[in-house]
Amino acid sequence: MNAAFLITPKNEVEFVYEDWTIRQALEKMEHYRYTAIPVLNRSGRYVGTLTEGDMLWNLKNHASLDFKDTEHLPLSHVPRHRDSSAMSINVAIEDMIETSLTQNFVPIVDDSGVFIGIIRRKEIISYLLAQQTKVRC
Repeated sequence: MNAAFLITPKNEVEFVYEDWTIRQALEKMEHYRYTAIPVLNRSGRYVGTLTEGDMLWNLKNHASLDFKDTEHLPLSHVPRHRDSSAMSINVAIEDMIETSLTQNFVPIVDDSGVFIGIIRRKEIISYLLAQQTKVRC
């Protein structure tokens, strides 16, 4: 099955732009209770995934940084320790299984590399469970 059948489209996905501040990203992640969020550039291309861990390690490594400072620091100053690779909309669901083991979601891009949505690990597991149920019947 093609990934397009399980995609949550961009207009239903919360994301941040790479030129946003750390504070803007923190507030959005807190509001939506996300532990990870896609990062896009202003052209709509996926550039990576920002995690809570990335933010915490950044704060730990900059002991003099206080919360007020985060209003002025761009996300580009936050090293991402584990960037999630984006996959093509044409990928088969079965080819996402290994990637989904280490990510909450798989970012999906079109042929030009433009972010078009995500496939959540939950949808991949549900699909696999349905396939297993079909085989048993």
